Amino acid sequence: MSKQPNNAAIAGSLLLTVIFWGGNNAGTKWLVASWPPIWTGGSRFLFGGLVLLSLLRFTKWFGEFQPLKPGLWKKLWLHGGLSLAAYIAVFCWALKLTAASHVALYLGASPVWALLWEERPKRNWSSVRRYTAAFLAVAGVLVLFWPALTMGRQTNLAGELCGLASSFFWANYSRQSRILSEHVPSMEIAAHSMWMAGVWMMPLGLLEIAIHHIKVDAPHVGVQSLCILFGSVVPYALWNNALRHWRASQVLLFNNLIPVTTALWVHFTLGEQITSTFDVAIILIVTGVVIGQADWAKIFKMPECF
Repeated sequence: MSKQPNNAAIAGSLLLTVIFWGGNNAGTKWLVASWPPIWTGGSRFLFGGLVLLSLLRFTKWFGEFQPLKPGLWKKLWLHGGLSLAAYIAVFCWALKLTAASHVALYLGASPVWALLWEERPKRNWSSVRRYTAAFLAVAGVLVLFWPALTMGRQTNLAGELCGLASSFFWANYSRQSRILSEHVPSMEIAAHSMWMAGVWMMPLGLLEIAIHHIKVDAPHVGVQSLCILFGSVVPYALWNNALRHWRASQVLLFNNLIPVTTALWVHFTLGEQITSTFDVAIILIVTGVVIGQADWAKIFKMPECF
């Protein structure tokens, strides 16, 4: 008999993950102001993946290390590493070209793409619950950043397109990780996907360095080190562990909390102003996450189909 997952522990780990990613978004936003975007993301994932892989190989913190079967390497390179590289490349460029709030807004839409990939709407309460949760959470994100989108300042179209593309690529990576978890332990997916993504990105990253000089000092190295540990190693391990037990669209609902944590981090570290609609957005976003996680048909003893 398979062991039932501890849903409360998984939810708690995902909450911690989005807090870490909010801080990572603020740190990355600061870094790409002076560092090339692809180099910033690629080096972070290369070192982060190697650190996590070393912990898997030489410690027993995550259980016994199991070498990968030869047939899985190609899948990890293409479905794990490449999909993650595509995401982090456009994500870092989006942070370079537009506001962090805009990028968080687009990422908040990723549960919708995951739902559309997983299933079409059905005549049952489970489908209604998932689609209601996703769209309610996205509505909260829109309310949160609507003032920033209507201030009349000039919009960087390339940055907005990169932000939108990052939400598609993030949903795709989460879905690919879910599929890979049927054959590979979740921690190994996180470790291999990260260092492989770094390898995919390094040629372009080194080209960026050859063209643009980078500033190497204690603040930049320190922030990058924190992003490696708390933006890559720890949260990706937690995220992939959750994807092993929950559907991608269910895990991605926590993605809608990232705009909230990002707004708080950039406000207190970079001085970005929090909008007046912040409280309303929090209510909508949290409500969406709660609706998505609870089986209301079972709670209220309702028939599943209608």
